[in-house]
Amino acid sequence: MELLTKAKAKIKAEVSDIENRTDLTDEEKVSQIIKVFSVFCAAIAVQPIPFADIFVLTPIQGYMGKKLADIRGYDISEAGATEVFKEIAGLVGLGFLAQQLAIGAYKTVLPFLGAITTIPLVYGLTFGIGRVMDYYFLKKIKGEKIDKETLKDIFKKAKAEGKKSAKENKDEINKRKKEL
Repeated sequence: MELLTKAKAKIKAEVSDIENRTDLTDEEKVSQIIKVFSVFCAAIAVQPIPFADIFVLTPIQGYMGKKLADIRGYDISEAGATEVFKEIAGLVGLGFLAQQLAIGAYKTVLPFLGAITTIPLVYGLTFGIGRVMDYYFLKKIKGEKIDKETLKDIFKKAKAEGKKSAKENKDEINKRKKEL
């Protein structure tokens, strides 16, 4: 779990810089934080550790939820944020186990395709989950009902946006991969 510890330390430093900036709106902070987590998760996912992603990516994505909640003023622990992540994954129909099996298969059966397919997949999923978590926390703060269909729609659109953004951030992802 050295990879998780190293990644969390690097993420924490970057996210703290974003959180402490006074020249950014909360919306801008949320967008930048989602991007940071998406980049790191994509960089981690291409590491040659078949089927270990679930033990590394899930806690990092839960940590993303904690940071998003902090920005929005929603009081939640990191463990609570991981539970929210799992709840949201179920609500939007994210085949989480299927995702992990696909990533693992790319690394073991089709390793030459792994980086090409894994980066946009994981970046897009993390980006989509980040957007859905942000929506979730905003609704919770306002005491409003969370609509499952709206969550699915946000996730679908954000995942597609994230996959596109992964291509634009390829150099940053490769830089983070080398750091880990």
